[in-house]
Amino acid sequence: MSKFASIEDRRLHESQQREQNWQRWGPYLSERQWGTVREDYSSDGNSWAYFPHDHARSRAYRWGEDGLLGLCDRECRLCFSLALWNGRDAILKERLFGLTGPEGNHGEDVKECYYYLDSSPTHSYMRGLYKYPQARFPYLPLTDVNRQRSREEPEYELTDTGVFDEQRYFDVQLEYSKASPDDILVRIRITNRGPQAAVLHALPQFWFRNTWTWHCTDEGCTLPPKLWLHGDTVLSDHESLGAFSFAADVGPEGNSPTWLFTDNETNTDRHPGLPREGEYSKDAFHRYVVLGQTQAVNPRQRGTKSAAYYLLMLQPGESQELRCRISPTELTQQPGWQPFGQNFAQTFGQRQTDCDEFYKTRIPASLSEDRRNIMRQAYAGLLWSKQFYHYVVRSWLEGDPAGPTPPAGRGEIRNGEWQHLFNRDILVMPDTWEYPWYAAWDSAFHMIPMARLDTHFAKEQLLLFLREWYMHPNGQIPAYEWQLSDVNPPVHAWAVWEVYKATGPPGQRDKLFLARAFQKLVINFTWWVNRKDPRGRNIFAGGFLGLDNIGVFDRSSQLQDGLLEQADGTAWMAFYCGAMLNIAMELADGNPAYGDMASKFFEHYVAIAEAMNCLDGNGLWDETDGFYYDHLYLAGQGTPMRIRSLVGLIPLLTGVILDDAATDKLPGFKKRMQWFLENRGEMSRHMTYLDHESTEGPVPGRRLLAIPSEDRFRRLLSVMLDESEFLSPHGIRSLSAAHRDNPFRFELQGQVEEVRYVPGESDSWMFGGNSNWRGPVWFPMNFLLIQALRRYHSFYGESFLVECPTGSGNQMTLLEVSHELERRLISIFEQTPTGRPAHGTSFSAYTDDPHWKDLVLFYEYFHGDNGSGLGASHQTGWTALVATMMQSQAQAVPAKSLEK
Repeated sequence: MSKFASIEDRRLHESQQREQNWQRWGPYLSERQWGTVREDYSSDGNSWAYFPHDHARSRAYRWGEDGLLGLCDRECRLCFSLALWNGRDAILKERLFGLTGPEGNHGEDVKECYYYLDSSPTHSYMRGLYKYPQARFPYLPLTDVNRQRSREEPEYELTDTGVFDEQRYFDVQLEYSKASPDDILVRIRITNRGPQAAVLHALPQFWFRNTWTWHCTDEGCTLPPKLWLHGDTVLSDHESLGAFSFAADVGPEGNSPTWLFTDNETNTDRHPGLPREGEYSKDAFHRYVVLGQTQAVNPRQRGTKSAAYYLLMLQPGESQELRCRISPTELTQQPGWQPFGQNFAQTFGQRQTDCDEFYKTRIPASLSEDRRNIMRQAYAGLLWSKQFYHYVVRSWLEGDPAGPTPPAGRGEIRNGEWQHLFNRDILVMPDTWEYPWYAAWDSAFHMIPMARLDTHFAKEQLLLFLREWYMHPNGQIPAYEWQLSDVNPPVHAWAVWEVYKATGPPGQRDKLFLARAFQKLVINFTWWVNRKDPRGRNIFAGGFLGLDNIGVFDRSSQLQDGLLEQADGTAWMAFYCGAMLNIAMELADGNPAYGDMASKFFEHYVAIAEAMNCLDGNGLWDETDGFYYDHLYLAGQGTPMRIRSLVGLIPLLTGVILDDAATDKLPGFKKRMQWFLENRGEMSRHMTYLDHESTEGPVPGRRLLAIPSEDRFRRLLSVMLDESEFLSPHGIRSLSAAHRDNPFRFELQGQVEEVRYVPGESDSWMFGGNSNWRGPVWFPMNFLLIQALRRYHSFYGESFLVECPTGSGNQMTLLEVSHELERRLISIFEQTPTGRPAHGTSFSAYTDDPHWKDLVLFYEYFHGDNGSGLGASHQTGWTALVATMMQSQAQAVPAKSLEK
């Protein structure tokens, strides 16, 4: 009997042990490379304007590639994706279209319909879907209407334009299947959903990322590789990747495709002054197919970019299939090689079966069919979000020998202090189009569901951000490419602890991973203490802290003649301390040297809790309101900023449980803790001690470390579970609905600022206007609150009851409250007679059309009243946490086990 739960688990093991490189190829090709900071060489840092969508078809990228539901190797050397033309569009559809930050009335936004339907963690099987309108794609109307709309109006989406009326579109499904780690089968199934026959031009493309034109000297820069036609197959040769072939089968009518070749180089007629080496340019296929310029392609049928060109005619409802294969050239030279023989369909069937078998071990069979579908697509989106990310800051600041030339003083625009940063890795992106760059605190949340699929990848991803070519020498973890020095909530240690617990049962976990992470996290923790506690009061101030516009003004900027002491910043540091204390206690079991570090984090924690509750009287706690608030200090006078937001709920996250059974194994830590409690008695108020009895007599006691006392904890829960405040039908809001009619107003330096409950998209341009923390529901914060409730339940037990919802008379345990919150969050995606709340109500096909209704979008955040999806539409990403919640609902995990 195999020791592996599935064939896919065996492949994961082979990949992790470097026996078979099953994860060499994957969905690592970005959905958007244009408009990124990496490609920006402007003098003003306006990356959207410097490299817009209109340039992408004709201008070579320096730092990456993009394509439609594409695939590449893990270093993005050799790429594959599909290009389409419906005979009406002004351009060849080679990549997804969307609005830039300045164009959208709510910031940048993709304007396409595409879905990640399936993927195994080794990407031995993947499936994605793109819906391509048969009418002329409304590039200009989408841009013009959104630009004209106000921030108070909704976004104008592709589904609002009428291009899908009468089902006049093509369903284009791409499937990938691996016969072996380097032998990749591609099946493209195109269906005409419309009522009339329609023509479609389809071009599967096979090309090299440009790593040669710049004459760069970094790792990954190469001599020009080669593609050429040999018979009916494209052969390729690359100095580090080796030799691969690309075959394309005959079309539905039995005709071979027309082979097109060009160079992946900039069209310098459109973009003068940029470097170019090849004779032909990357827009050649657009010019050949759309503009009829036959001279645009290389007649010698060689270059660095190729395509198999099919012209298809599809009757109403008809489906046609195109087949391609990427294989090591050595394999294709074996006797009897048939790229599209009987084994082609057999391989797809087997890999689909393998993928189904894998998910049977990950998705509970007890879930409804709809929930299993949601969970499968959430995991698929998470795995499709793995993309190649390349950014070498020193080279980006200095420029390459052949250009483009960066402006003088470039480092003063952004990232000048990060010249050590060298990123060339596969990373999980927050959203594959809207955020095609990592964000440190997003990445921590991504790894929670990822650990369920591929624990090794989750561990390595968390460690990567702590390596010396990522982490700053001063200890800061890079935030995101727009400003690497920005500050995000310190959740990395928590994620390390959670992923560690996923590595096995107690006693069989990966302590080496935990120790490696801990060493670097100590450096990061020290950076936080030195940089963000300006007055040495254990109250933390300044910094973006991830909750973009939640405050009355931009909290990432310095206030003139003032200081903002942040309730959430301070609570986040207690949360950080708690995670580090858990890690240190675990490492100290078997290695007592870590006991001293446990003492350090215990004392930090208690000092922060004391300051937050007692400094200057009540600290940041407001006894009248029963809530924690930020305090603004002007001319030495502190004023509470009475905004009822997640800022005041984050102290709930800080509960840490210490078992006497664990502390008894660490006499040094226990002695220090006892001394601290006896000699710093005023601080012992932040610890609750409970003796527990069993049928066999007394059992070791437990201590709860928490910022709120039991009384304050209950008062906070009363507010959080009040449906007129935080509790929405679909989770906990980011801002209390009480501010709908009673906005917070504050006058600062002669200007009146206001915070009002805004349940939908932002009505402010703060942080670009494309996210909103003034009302909507956000999955990461809800997930942390659910975890916190279960920790408290494991301490207080079944006898601790609260009213949920507040005022309902319905008493629940904290575990039951956590399940109720999960139920509300999951309901966002569930099919109802009026559709899935996440999809809103403006496009009826999601409700009743069989070709739409089972498709699920995982948005960035959700309307605080009705649960409709907002912001980025493929945020799997942290919204994949819904899969973790469904797992919890199915298994009804006892709360106490969550602490182990």
